[in-house]
Amino acid sequence: MPKMTFIETDGTRREVEAPLGLSVLEIAHKNSLDLEGACEGSLACSTCHVVIEPEWFDVLPDAQEDEEDMLDLAFGLTKTSRLGCQIIMTEELDGLVVRLPGGSNNAMK
Repeated sequence: MPKMTFIETDGTRREVEAPLGLSVLEIAHKNSLDLEGACEGSLACSTCHVVIEPEWFDVLPDAQEDEEDMLDLAFGLTKTSRLGCQIIMTEELDGLVVRLPGGSNNAMK
C-alpha cells in the first residue's frame, strides 16, 4: 500500500498508509491528524489547506480554477499550497510529503 508523510505544525513527521483513491483530507482524518475539512471535501472552504513539499509539487495534477479560488482564502498560503480534498492518492504519489499549516480560515463558521 502507498504511504505518505504528514509534517505536523510542531515539525513531527508522521508516515501513514495512504489507500489508493482516498484524498489527502480523508487520509488525514483516518489517522487522527489535525486537518479540519469543514466542508467535508465539497470544495466550499479552504480548511483542508496543506503545503506540498517542493519536490512533490510538480508531480501533482494542476489545481483546477475552483481549487485556486478557494486557496485564495487559505491561511498561510505558499507557492506549493493545495487543498487536501483535491489530492487523490495514486501509485505515482507513493511517498508524498505534505505540511500542515499552523492555522486555517473557516468562513463556514
